[in-house]
Amino acid sequence: MSNVALLVNPTAGKGRAAGMVARVTERLRAGGSNVAILVGRDADDAKALARQAVEDGVDALVALGGDGMVHLALNVVAGTSTPLGIIPAGTGNDLASTLRLPTKDPVAAAGVVADQLAVGATRAMDAVRIGDGRWFGCVLSAGFDSRVNDRANRMTWPRGRMRYNFAIVAELGVFKPVPFVLEIDGERLETEAMLVAVGNAKSYGAGMLICPDAEVDDGLVDVTVLGPVSKPAFLRAFPKVFKGTHRDHPAVTMRRARKVSINAADVTVYADGEYVGELPVTCEVVPGAVRVIAP
Repeated sequence: MSNVALLVNPTAGKGRAAGMVARVTERLRAGGSNVAILVGRDADDAKALARQAVEDGVDALVALGGDGMVHLALNVVAGTSTPLGIIPAGTGNDLASTLRLPTKDPVAAAGVVADQLAVGATRAMDAVRIGDGRWFGCVLSAGFDSRVNDRANRMTWPRGRMRYNFAIVAELGVFKPVPFVLEIDGERLETEAMLVAVGNAKSYGAGMLICPDAEVDDGLVDVTVLGPVSKPAFLRAFPKVFKGTHRDHPAVTMRRARKVSINAADVTVYADGEYVGELPVTCEVVPGAVRVIAP
């Protein structure tokens, strides 16, 4: 029998996660796991509960929720030997999708976790350490998309994905290219850009393939820089990010690196969709920093 801490965000997926707790727990127990359900009062309390479970020697920390809960759990287990399980029940589920986990059926995802735990099967995944000690697993971004996130977080209507779409339109009306200073594996680059993204994985924002060639186990991050473009050109190019074909746009530059520093004035930065702070920030990939329960 393995001991599993199931970290739940009951609000994920507009309450979908809360409704799946009993069935997910039943499937994990049927697979041979003792399950302790952890629900924090807020993000800090959830992280404290998860850290205590890891310190107590739990065999796996399993996140039930969206990308935000997965990001929180990853920050608890990164650099430890405790594996991370993911049961996606949010709106984005980018890391779960990257790891080829079922993203539409939490019970099926729980089955994958249970079956992999039963045979002790985990895989190594890189994670990216930010200078302030935080980690991310998918994508860190700054520029237009972080300004969109800032705006969306201030909005109270509409809800869900549509709020983000409204924020894109509103921000595009006022946004100007940002003078960035980048350092990519020691090479300094000064450039104006619409956005800079550092990807350990391919996607963020519910399937936008901003770093389409990134792999979570190659020991590198992919850096995507979108240079200045007109607003009509941006609107034409934007849909291409969902297929990764924006890589062919003349304003897009892509690099690979082990360490990346980003600086710009008055620009916020987000990692895995979660607010990090204002630039500057330094990102360094740590190969195999996380053990994940995935095929």
